Amino acid sequence: MAHKSLNKFSSLMLLLSISLSVDAIALKWAGCGITKKAFMAELATAYEKQSGIKIELEGGGATKGIQQVISRRADLGGSCRFRVSEDNASRSRIVFNPVAWDALAVVTHKSNPVKSISIEQLREIYTGKITNWSMLGGPDLPLELLIRQGKISGVGHAIRQLLFGNKDMSFAGSELYTSSGPLEKAVEVNPNALAITGISSARKRDFKILDLVGKATSFENIKKGYYLLYRPLYLISNRDSENYPEVRKFLSFAHSREGREIIRNNVVVPYLEAVWLSSKLQKQWDDSRKINK
Repeated sequence: MAHKSLNKFSSLMLLLSISLSVDAIALKWAGCGITKKAFMAELATAYEKQSGIKIELEGGGATKGIQQVISRRADLGGSCRFRVSEDNASRSRIVFNPVAWDALAVVTHKSNPVKSISIEQLREIYTGKITNWSMLGGPDLPLELLIRQGKISGVGHAIRQLLFGNKDMSFAGSELYTSSGPLEKAVEVNPNALAITGISSARKRDFKILDLVGKATSFENIKKGYYLLYRPLYLISNRDSENYPEVRKFLSFAHSREGREIIRNNVVVPYLEAVWLSSKLQKQWDDSRKINK
């Protein structure tokens, strides 16, 4: 009897040890709010149900996410741009894993009668040539361009690449914002505002999303490349992270059938379902550079 009791006790302790070891593993993610809203929150919840591994989510923007992964204060980062600056030794172990395609939505107040905008009109707005809504067929009201502070935000970087082919381009903005959340809230209450933000977060706001060259920001238009402003969303990892083996499992989950379904349910295009957009995106960057020389 004592031997059986000892075996039961040993088995119980083994199970408890396994349970504690699973509970002890928690991955930390930091990064841009657009990536979080696009897929990360739902993926983290689903992965925890499947594996028991909790993923703690912390915002702060793409720059923070990249820096925390480099310094190993975070296991995963979320970014809507590739790289911060030129590579150096401290970044050599960092991997940018593209997970989804996000469109850049041109947004304005819901009362604005303007329905569509062209690429050339956007260029003229960002360079200060269009300053009144009447120049776009709207009311005779000042057009207030709201932009992100600095030049390395994910949205700002993509606009500079896609519209101008120049990552150092300066914009003629009316107001500057440190992150996408406050910028989006400002558009909701400002009848004169225009801004660009990620479609995955824009869909959850109470404002108007303009068509671009007559094309809506629909799932199919983005997937087929008909909507012209889009960029990859990345999960960043560090090969030197002590939790890197678990990070790789999560990345595999993100690309799995279940992971892609979660991404699609958020009306975001899984990266693997439109890989060809990478070459199209590069061509758009090249064309923008030629036009704006």
